[in-house]
Amino acid sequence: MSGDRRNGPHAPDAARSAGRVRIQDVAAQAGVSMKTVSRVLNQEPNVSEPVRLRVEAAVQELRYRPLPSARMLAGNRSYLVAMLFDNPSSNYLMEIEMGVLDACQARHYNLMLAPLEYDAADIVAKVEALVAQSQVDGLVLTPPLTDDAALLQRLRELDLPHAGISAREPNRRIGVVVDEVQAASEIVDHLVALGHTRIAHIQGHPAHGGSSWRMAGYQQGLQRGGLAADPALVVEGAFSYDSGYAATVRLLALPEPPTAIFAANDDMAAGAICAICERGLSVPADISVCGFDDTPISRQIYPALTTVRQPSREMGRLATLELLKEIRERGTGGVVEVGYALQLRRSTGPVRR
Repeated sequence: MSGDRRNGPHAPDAARSAGRVRIQDVAAQAGVSMKTVSRVLNQEPNVSEPVRLRVEAAVQELRYRPLPSARMLAGNRSYLVAMLFDNPSSNYLMEIEMGVLDACQARHYNLMLAPLEYDAADIVAKVEALVAQSQVDGLVLTPPLTDDAALLQRLRELDLPHAGISAREPNRRIGVVVDEVQAASEIVDHLVALGHTRIAHIQGHPAHGGSSWRMAGYQQGLQRGGLAADPALVVEGAFSYDSGYAATVRLLALPEPPTAIFAANDDMAAGAICAICERGLSVPADISVCGFDDTPISRQIYPALTTVRQPSREMGRLATLELLKEIRERGTGGVVEVGYALQLRRSTGPVRR
């Protein structure tokens, strides 16, 4: 039929056979102006939902991929987001990164990964150089960078949008959080219900907000269970496998070792299980072990780890979506709180009487 755009000069096959699909082809296919197509691609407001859906369908059907240079010129943006990180837990970072990438791909943004040393004296200067060289539209900050006071102050001065993963309360402007205190207290409740009274805690990096929250939850759980806190049962780690191993060696050397260990993340819990087994002890028959995060390692080790599932990938995705909203229109990004769930597996069991 002559009235069907599919049979006209801008039909999908004709557009593809003529070479690279252009924005004009998408506009003709959707029956709208090129400006409207540009607005839809750039996630701009003032486009009705039916028109947006029609343009998106045309983009999919024609397999249109806008040139990055054209988008940059049209929107005065780089369409580039950088994720800053310095965290010893590769499992946690991988999950966060995948979520950030999910959001970037859904909004046609590119992602740049920027590893940094949290305690380096020149960290602010390095981030300034990165921003100047790459012209990023915004940053996703992961712990402990998400609470670096000097860095946050400089980003505010630069008026550069940034989102934080699990930022402490004073720093929560855009990003995502979990009630880690409550989650940690519930996992201690689980150990108390199993009859454990000597419950140890391996803390994380002191600069990480999660370390203080999980410590507070540990203390709340002990208090609810009517157990006195024993400073000897709290050992500092660094969110790494090796630090969890070393902390457990210290705990096992106590005159009265713990019957259960709550590590502040899964990597340290995995290190704890290794240290226990190397000494001829069994998990959970001799010592129960649990972690936090529910990263892949929690399901890959034996016995499978009891832990707290915080949806790390979803946290990365949601934080990035809030950041992209803020980039598009200032004042629209916010903080999202996500839920958690205990994952009860074979690494915890009743205390041996």
